[in-house]
Amino acid sequence: MNEADRINKWLMSDGRLLGDLALVVEGYVERLIDAGVPLSRVNIGQRFANPLLIAWGIVWTPEETSSYDVAHSIMGTSTFVGGPFHYVLKYLMPLQKSLVNLDPENDHPIYLELAEGGGTDMFATYLTYGDGSEHGCTYVADHPEGFRDEHVALIQDTRTGLSSALEPIAMRKSMTSLLQTYLGDGPAKEVHGGTIQRGEHRRLEAVIMFTDLRGFTQKMETWEEKKLLAALNDYFEVVVQAVESQGGDVLKFMGDGILSIFPFENPDQSTERCRSAIEAARDAITVLGKLNQRRMKAGEDELAMGIGLNRGTVTYGNIGSPGRLDFTVLGPAVNLASRVQDLCKTVGEPVLLTGSVAEANEKHFVSRGHHEVRGLEEPVEVFALKL
Repeated sequence: MNEADRINKWLMSDGRLLGDLALVVEGYVERLIDAGVPLSRVNIGQRFANPLLIAWGIVWTPEETSSYDVAHSIMGTSTFVGGPFHYVLKYLMPLQKSLVNLDPENDHPIYLELAEGGGTDMFATYLTYGDGSEHGCTYVADHPEGFRDEHVALIQDTRTGLSSALEPIAMRKSMTSLLQTYLGDGPAKEVHGGTIQRGEHRRLEAVIMFTDLRGFTQKMETWEEKKLLAALNDYFEVVVQAVESQGGDVLKFMGDGILSIFPFENPDQSTERCRSAIEAARDAITVLGKLNQRRMKAGEDELAMGIGLNRGTVTYGNIGSPGRLDFTVLGPAVNLASRVQDLCKTVGEPVLLTGSVAEANEKHFVSRGHHEVRGLEEPVEVFALKL
């Protein structure tokens, strides 16, 4: 059995079972080095099936192994265009490039950076997965003579094994990232962990946040589509970042409405989670104000939102038809949070909370009286957040 066969066998057996890209790459590089390949840096990129990120990957050096993400926006920039990944993915051909005596005026910045790090030679190739996708790899040598032909041949001859070991890891990560993008972190973990059958649910305690963009119906009727979508995206970004920065989960976009929760399992965490939700509401209003300053300078209309907060027990899980499921929260506590958000318009406050949330830090609130709420017999006292 030659060296390539031995490495491929390891990759398709023990290596594949490691289930971690960094561990697979470290084991693979170790075997290449043992075979005489003079490696100082290896970059294994993986393309994403994700609307927010286009790639992720691992960079190995003798000092450390680190991971990275690549946004879609970088694909049209000079950072990518003209570089080794661009070449091998565009032409589906390997590329070998000496890093000695480079021309700073004409050679790509990536080659200059690799040379500054002590690299003498670079070899780039690609991996092909079962779904037809291609994924770029770069290998850098620090030996004065660079890569010999047998080194390049060994890298090429072990692509099949490397693809077999990495493809299931890449597919799992893509699935997880898609679940997080469309469901939020909490529901993604539930679904990925097996809570996928219709009717599967559990009860938990949570602070529920409902957010609504004011005047959305009128905006739909009077604003052009491009302007409306840009405003919606700005508003969504403000709320989502505020919620996630405080450890909450954004569960659902409902037109211009947003449903978020701050769940907790231990009653001792109640006050802390209430404060997290309160800070998220405060942050959202503050950041929206800064966004409006930029919008006004650009000659655009200001945006306003209402936020309702309530704490209580919710039913958390999958509902829907046999062919279409939705992961959400249900229950009287959710309905009340929605009604409290509606009261923001009546009371004239951007943020209103029930007493179950306000009690977490009473000095930051002022009562706005008791109000009739649809579905409840007794009026509900609401509190305004002192911004």
